[in-house]
Amino acid sequence: MKTYVVGGAVRDELLGLPVKDHDHVVVGATPEDMVKAGFRPVGKDFPVFLHPQTQDEYALARTERKTAPGYKGFVFHTSSDVTLEEDLVRRDLTINAIARGDDGTLVDPYNGRQDIKDRIFRHVSDAFAEDPVRILRLARFASRYPDFRVAPETNALMQRMVEEGEVDALVPERVWQEIARGLMEQKPSRMLEALRDCGALAHIIPEIGDGFAVAPVIDRAAAADVDLPVRFAALTLALAVAQVEQASKRLKVPTECRDLAVMTARERGSVDRALALDAAQLVGLFERCDGFRKPARFAQMVAAAECAGGASSAQRALLAKGLDAARAVNAGDIAQGCAGQPHMIPELVRAARVQAVRATIGA
Repeated sequence: MKTYVVGGAVRDELLGLPVKDHDHVVVGATPEDMVKAGFRPVGKDFPVFLHPQTQDEYALARTERKTAPGYKGFVFHTSSDVTLEEDLVRRDLTINAIARGDDGTLVDPYNGRQDIKDRIFRHVSDAFAEDPVRILRLARFASRYPDFRVAPETNALMQRMVEEGEVDALVPERVWQEIARGLMEQKPSRMLEALRDCGALAHIIPEIGDGFAVAPVIDRAAAADVDLPVRFAALTLALAVAQVEQASKRLKVPTECRDLAVMTARERGSVDRALALDAAQLVGLFERCDGFRKPARFAQMVAAAECAGGASSAQRALLAKGLDAARAVNAGDIAQGCAGQPHMIPELVRAARVQAVRATIGA
């Protein structure tokens, strides 16, 4: 039985980047051997085990065979006679098909080290075409490693996969998972570029067209190191509200991301004109955005608008001061003063908030 570190850990080590997770492949072992050695089985589709001390994942070397469309249509084969090279050839990119033995020796049968040196994403074999998730993964890698380029033959293969409908077989949750991870990388525009170049973008997020218009917006969001809801709102803020809702529904976007994106698309114009709004208009904006109960989400919306070059620091400061002033109004005290006239409470609270904003910002 031999074990090797594989995939991202080896790749990032060769790139001089921090290594987060260590995945291992085990050659020459059976599931029974792993259990006897103290490993805990956790794999559902194929044998994966957790190391008893480190909790790192150890997978038995395996081969796979495509049996149906999409990314779940595979039958896996594991046995003690599957070689390391047979396991590595099923991986997506050459840069992810490098293994390191316990003695530090690198096993690189598909020239991944050269592609790392040349900064190229290249598929290992035609097996790449059997799993459409690999298109999304490559696009995500492009946003993480923006100085890499896609090999022409790999892009041609992805184009063929798109034309054959493989991308359309992806389930929304898996698409969103990869898009979300790509948005959180250092240059998300490279993800859109990779998807556009192979034709997949029009199938995945058709609402944003070719993606050129939103590319600088999401890169500014990444540079500002904002969280995922803000980055998704930045991606979709130029869309009509109905388009944001449509994209969010199709991709099954989480509620937090969807709600912020819808609000940002709806209110971006008001945020952009913040310096020209009077106190009553500002209070109206706060009300529509539920800013009194959710001030942090309101701040996220302003941050998303700022990524588009709309909200300036002066606008951001004015909106923050105005909301703070309006939220400082004690609605409970006003309600107590309206004994017998409860219908007057909303109007009086609103008037007090408008007055507080006017006194604070002079609008």
